[in-house]
Amino acid sequence: MPKTSTESRAWIAEAIRRVEADANRSADTHLHVLPIPVPGIDLYLKDESVHPTGSLKHRLARSLFLYALCNGWIGPTSTVIEASSGSTAVSEAYFARLLGLPFVAVMPASTSTEKIALIEFYGGRCHLVDDPGTVYEVARELASACGGHYMDQFTYAERATDWRGNNNIAESIFQQMSAEKHPCPEWIVVSAGTGGTSATIGRFVRYRRFATRIAVADPENSAFLEGWESDRSDVTTAKPSRIEGIGRMRVEPSFVGGVIDDMVRVPDAASLATMRWVSAILGRPVGGSTGTNVWASLEVIGRMRTEGQEGSVVTLLCDGGERYEHTYYDDAWLADKGIDIAPYAAALEEFSATGVLPGVSP
Repeated sequence: MPKTSTESRAWIAEAIRRVEADANRSADTHLHVLPIPVPGIDLYLKDESVHPTGSLKHRLARSLFLYALCNGWIGPTSTVIEASSGSTAVSEAYFARLLGLPFVAVMPASTSTEKIALIEFYGGRCHLVDDPGTVYEVARELASACGGHYMDQFTYAERATDWRGNNNIAESIFQQMSAEKHPCPEWIVVSAGTGGTSATIGRFVRYRRFATRIAVADPENSAFLEGWESDRSDVTTAKPSRIEGIGRMRVEPSFVGGVIDDMVRVPDAASLATMRWVSAILGRPVGGSTGTNVWASLEVIGRMRTEGQEGSVVTLLCDGGERYEHTYYDDAWLADKGIDIAPYAAALEEFSATGVLPGVSP
């Protein structure tokens, strides 16, 4: 491996300063109470949509860039390349522009036009592929061809973040919960794209010896649930997830099943019905993965109620709904995809009235 020159070390130091300065200029994200008619149980939303690039992936992108810089993988002339379903690429394009580096996102052709426009707004270039299962190999090939760096979020997400603390999302949640009626959550419910967030939070609660349990919400067509249940990393699926940003056709290297206490399969129709239900409560649109998280949280709350438990449940508002105006919020798009949200919307209305979420067949 070639030695790092003095000039390269100076560039890396300046690049890290810029990334850290950007973090210092950014406030932490809000923790909202989502009102539910369930006595003794409180539901909270950690609002990751308020990051500069509008999603939870802003944290990941910052960590990945710092990790790559400190490892000497990125230099002043590097082209940064990523395989993504959209939001990570938006955030990485932002940080690449901050450092003056070219950025290429390899993404499924089905990625929302709004996300593509955001990547291009930040100066990135989108390389769209018809088969979502090829994004990894295409990204590697592009990086090799141009001598660039393949960021590989699906491998490095779980190790790029300091899960012991240092202002990660888990530490932030527990600090913000400290004055609540039930400060130590019974459950934290997240969904998995890389698996980095569930790994960070799961490791943190064990390290700090909290009794909090971690549930992962998994959408249709995702390999994570079967891989977790069978304790296998070679599980694959034939179709990609329709909920952008979460669910994968394979069990990603960053998915750490050992820190997960339970998983919940969430039908796509339930995710999108809940997305709209949460948006109506908050008065602003949220994304599909937030719907997945909240539906799974309501299932967890239902179990708590049945077992006579009280306490708090925390989940994530991953991104805003503006990115899905022409997909998830378009009734014609839903009809074209054969997604009927009506039964789940009715179930949520009953929950709003009674605090009980009735069973719904997918």
